[in-house]
Amino acid sequence: MATGAAAILMTAEARQAPVQVPLVTEPLGIFGSLRNARRNVLELIPELATHVPIVSGRTGKRWHMVMDPEANRRVLRDAVEDYPKSDVTKMILRPAIGDSLFVAEGAHWHWQRRVAAPVFSHRNIANLAPVMTAAAERASERIGAAAGRAANLFDEMVAATFEVIADVTLSGGDAFDRSVVHGAINAYIADTAKVSLLDVIGAPSWIPRIGRLFATQAMRDMKRVADQAIEARRESGPHDVPDLLDLLLEGEDTKTGRRMSTEELRDNLLTFIVAGHETTALTLAWSLYLCAFDQGVQDRARAEAQAVLGPRAATAADVPHLPYIRQVIDETLRMYPPAAFLSRTAQKADTLCGRAVHPGDTVMLPIYALHRNHLLWRDPERFDPDRFADPKAIDRFAYLPFGDGPRICIGASFAVQEAVIILASLLARFRFARVPGRDPKPVLILTLRPEGGVWLTVERV
Repeated sequence: MATGAAAILMTAEARQAPVQVPLVTEPLGIFGSLRNARRNVLELIPELATHVPIVSGRTGKRWHMVMDPEANRRVLRDAVEDYPKSDVTKMILRPAIGDSLFVAEGAHWHWQRRVAAPVFSHRNIANLAPVMTAAAERASERIGAAAGRAANLFDEMVAATFEVIADVTLSGGDAFDRSVVHGAINAYIADTAKVSLLDVIGAPSWIPRIGRLFATQAMRDMKRVADQAIEARRESGPHDVPDLLDLLLEGEDTKTGRRMSTEELRDNLLTFIVAGHETTALTLAWSLYLCAFDQGVQDRARAEAQAVLGPRAATAADVPHLPYIRQVIDETLRMYPPAAFLSRTAQKADTLCGRAVHPGDTVMLPIYALHRNHLLWRDPERFDPDRFADPKAIDRFAYLPFGDGPRICIGASFAVQEAVIILASLLARFRFARVPGRDPKPVLILTLRPEGGVWLTVERV
């Protein structure tokens, strides 16, 4: 039993909550909204939105902030055709990923989804797991070199997950210059994903957003590299173990027999690369921060990982036997969802939570705040993986780390498998602890990033 100063420290830590962003308590006005949005989109969310289902206001265009599971169900599933991705979302994403699966609407989306869905079957995801295991081993080697000191685990997780997505997307050969693609992605997120004043006032999309012009050349370079890799693969043929490009090249629309063109293949591959490594890296980095925050959770997760894995890295076959590791991942996705803010544009008049929605209105789903809504979650600021011990007990439209409905993230199973494999492998081998004064700050630009990185001390176990 801890005594004296140690007991006081443990009690004080137990009363603390992991880092969070205070929600807005007073009207910001248009310029205040712009200032906050450019600094951190989370700072736009009113505190009231954690207590009532919908908030509406006017910043050039009407907008609504939806916090109610039934309204979420309508927007994401029951009336999904009436709520396409918002105009701002499309303006931000199209320069990088074109009219790919993530952005496309209507018939163009439907046929791409029919082609891509078999690519992410359980069998194909399991076949790609050795790449994840190998990345976990390499990450362990790098982190092991930092034992006894602090390391930025966010950078390490970005490196690990980019290795995975690069290997499973465009594996083999020299046609795929990873450094060009990785550099372009970083430039794209830094320069194009910030909200513009023109976005806030609802200016038409044909008016250029100056900040989004800077990454144009990086986007061209990234697309050129991807096009070259696709053409090289067409000439060389598929691998013995197909990667995502092989599977997409072989895929066809079950209704029409249509196959993807080079441009369509490229845009979808870049979608998987941009989304696939960034979101999983964030999930892992925030998971490690939370495990460092609560050593009791970390010890329990480590005991499970060591019992299943021994000295080796995790594989796909281990994932079903690591339920508590999965609960840690799920709780991390609740507290720090990478896609922390969804936005839709209403096409028809509707009613959500008793409030009128007009055609052209923007409907926002602040997932970060939804997951911390005191009406939906018990003690929501507390890190508690046990709340996911029975996933069926949770309202699926109160927990939306991957969205839901027909447009639920197609790579969700891939991401969860990768996160469990890497997190279990690391926790079985290392102990992580917070660095005083260096807790990360959640900042939402395109995804929910830890400002300043995730600095943790690393010790071998």
